[in-house]
Amino acid sequence: MSMPKALDPAPAERDFDYIVVGGGAAGCVVAARLSEDPSKRVLLIEAGPHARHPLIRMAGGFFKLHGTSRSYLFKSEPAEAANGRQMPLLQGRTLGGGTAINAMVYIRGQREDFDGWAANGCEGWSYEEVLPFFKRAENNSRLGGRLHGCNGPLRVSDNAHRHVLSSAFILAAQQTQGEDGLPTAYNHDFNGERQQGVGYYQTMCYRGERSSTFSAYIGLGKTRDNLTVWTDANVCKILFSGTRAIGVRVRMSEDDLDIFAAREVVLSAGTFMTPKLLMLSGVGPAEHLKEHGIEVILDVPGVGENYQDHLLVPVDADLKQPISLMGQDRGWRAVSNGLQWLLFRSGVLTSNVVECGGFYDLDGDGRADTQLNALAASSCGWGDPIPQVHRFSLAPLCNTCHSRGTVRLRSADPADMPKVQGNYLSGAQEVSNLIKGIRLARKIMAAPALARHIKSESLPGPGVGDSDEALEAYVRARVGTALHPAGTCAMGLGPKAVVDAQLRVHGLQGLRIADASIMPNIVRGNTAAATIMIAERAAVFINHFEQPQR
Repeated sequence: MSMPKALDPAPAERDFDYIVVGGGAAGCVVAARLSEDPSKRVLLIEAGPHARHPLIRMAGGFFKLHGTSRSYLFKSEPAEAANGRQMPLLQGRTLGGGTAINAMVYIRGQREDFDGWAANGCEGWSYEEVLPFFKRAENNSRLGGRLHGCNGPLRVSDNAHRHVLSSAFILAAQQTQGEDGLPTAYNHDFNGERQQGVGYYQTMCYRGERSSTFSAYIGLGKTRDNLTVWTDANVCKILFSGTRAIGVRVRMSEDDLDIFAAREVVLSAGTFMTPKLLMLSGVGPAEHLKEHGIEVILDVPGVGENYQDHLLVPVDADLKQPISLMGQDRGWRAVSNGLQWLLFRSGVLTSNVVECGGFYDLDGDGRADTQLNALAASSCGWGDPIPQVHRFSLAPLCNTCHSRGTVRLRSADPADMPKVQGNYLSGAQEVSNLIKGIRLARKIMAAPALARHIKSESLPGPGVGDSDEALEAYVRARVGTALHPAGTCAMGLGPKAVVDAQLRVHGLQGLRIADASIMPNIVRGNTAAATIMIAERAAVFINHFEQPQR
């Protein structure tokens, strides 16, 4: 199908009704929904390149895009509680953003996540109130009814590829008794009435082809003359008239252009880049802005505060046979896999790698706090060399976040990456949950269905015992982020809130934020689905569409 209007070498059009900054998971949704009104002129600006790369479409090709021009890959500030280590941070930098380079796992979070937002000042964001917007986005190939949508643009389906080690994990988990003495229950729908249990993930793809928010909402949609998409265009600052946002300054090649929005500017640049852009524009903690010589438009102390992410540690085992995904896509085999995907949409390239997992309540509060992701590959950690051995991994992920960090400017130069201080593991509960997660992963690996495939544990390894002290030392030495950043422009009330319940920046006019940065508390699960829901809500707030029926 035809694409929306693309960037001309020297764009003549400088005036729009809406400008959406960031063509990622949320920005594509907002721009597409706003342009459904043909009378509105919408501009979507993306800093990265186009999304026409074949590895984006292939479900199993995403990891080859990490560290390329289609991603931001940088490091956090040293984390004292994690042995002073700097954590690799990854963010999508192409149309579709994270949904173009992630593992496509479709997890919404728990009912209590959203009820908690509403109870703490985010009126209208309870589970029952956000559910229609999850459904509005969703086109589920298997599930329907009260909890799932079947007519939305985003394809959600069961994975087309199921590795033998994924099946072995599902069975091994059911063979393993939990702390309550009961075996783990199979769960066919982690977005149903109950999140706990073990099963295969549904993914944002169909027949092995990724459904990013760009391909779902724009790339595969109808041609719209009123939607303009610019790529390789960096927004340097928001333009203000008093306290009203009136446009943005965009850098393309060597030129800076001022582009204007008659109605609103919507920031969807992500948890790291949205607060960075606000601060470059004079909106943020006043003293910090003055340190960098930036004129203060509005002192908003909460900008860049409340940074949260999920943390995980690798638990890997060497395999008896060479059956992992490692080495399955090299040389002539890579050519064969590519042809199989192109011709039949089958084979290893239809796998999202993270095919299955489980959610566990290890702290006994009645809610799952730990997620185990099963991979037919190593999860040794972002930034580490990939081990050239065949491994299976269960990576315990702490689905709660008790640490809080900050995002700050490194300088007043828009080209500089932000300073991210995660304060990872500063919350004692995270260490406790990860220790329990390691013990659970070891227990499942010892169950008959998996044990027959495993030669020996490689991480933490036989040299790391089962005591709290030994496992805590391992956690602090090997913990990494799950690449689920959230919270740096939190929604709510009070002095540290940045946006109100309709996502308008407090104290300003004509400016909203729609991305994971507005989450007051991170959801218990992967964050892409909730980010898409946030974008759907933002479009309704702006357009005053009739809200979808529950």
